[in-house]
Amino acid sequence: MMFRGGCLCGSVRYEVRASLSQLTHCHCSMCRKAHGAAFATFGRLERGEFVLISGADDLASYQSSEQATRAFCRRCGSMVHFIYTDRPASLWLVLGTLDDDPGVQPAEHIFVGSKAPWFEITDDLPRHVGFLVSG
Repeated sequence: MMFRGGCLCGSVRYEVRASLSQLTHCHCSMCRKAHGAAFATFGRLERGEFVLISGADDLASYQSSEQATRAFCRRCGSMVHFIYTDRPASLWLVLGTLDDDPGVQPAEHIFVGSKAPWFEITDDLPRHVGFLVSG
């Protein structure tokens, strides 16, 4: 399976050459602030399955915590992915940057204990107060 995506301004373009797993809606305060939204949705893949097609010079990173480094376009600010410090072989792709349907759906909500108070979760997916990703 292969699908494509990129940032808002189009500078950073990528291909994913595998299926995504562990699709998760994250409601933590860092994801909310990084995306300017009620939550962010991510999917996991191996780093070698993510191929940067263009924009390498515009892809910047920010270590948002001891646990994670977030990559984003320095031109438009779109967050593209993050990498956990203790899981360096994996990459968590921001699903909002996809152009194509990944063919899978999110399976859970995490960090609902710190979700935006003005947002109500209305689906029946499992909810976890903190960090708990299935699979």
